[in-house]
Amino acid sequence: MSADFDPEKFEDKYANYFAELQRAYKNAFNHMNERYDSQLIHGIDQTVLNESEPFYEDGEFVVELPEDPRGRFEGALVDDEKFEETLDVYVDRIESELHRVFGVDRPDE
Repeated sequence: MSADFDPEKFEDKYANYFAELQRAYKNAFNHMNERYDSQLIHGIDQTVLNESEPFYEDGEFVVELPEDPRGRFEGALVDDEKFEETLDVYVDRIESELHRVFGVDRPDE
């Protein structure tokens, strides 16, 4: 764990770690946008992830999604399975970036 990261300060993450959160989300977006349909990634980013909430719990970062992510998505026409798979990969990427940006090892590594 990075000496600079304080789990207690993460409770007020937007006051204490806003720049780091932005960097993690931007890194994840750039990674996904290079590998997947950009219209799908932009749609997920703007309609689902814009209201997601990162938390630090039990030694790891988790991203909580808003209710009914598929119902919020109004981007490119895509079947439910592709949407869910892409969203899962995207969320995992954000969580990985949060761990990397904050210098916190993932528990499963």
